[in-house]
Amino acid sequence: MTVDVKENSSPDELLEGFKTRYQKILDENKSLSNKIRDNETTALKLLGAIETLEYLYPHTPEAKTEEAPGTPASVE
Repeated sequence: MTVDVKENSSPDELLEGFKTRYQKILDENKSLSNKIRDNETTALKLLGAIETLEYLYPHTPEAKTEEAPGTPASVE
């Protein structure tokens, strides 16, 4: 089986192009890795803030309907 594709670039040009693309991919991966690390840090800080606020100011439906300790139960 023969291949009918003809190359328009020399092997040196192909090699240089591949090296350039490879380096761009490595640089992009490094940049994305740094971005992920920054996002994870920010996410942990936000999670801490969310948990703190939820602890200090609970917004659950049960918390709104619960009676305070020592409050007499209503009689129907």
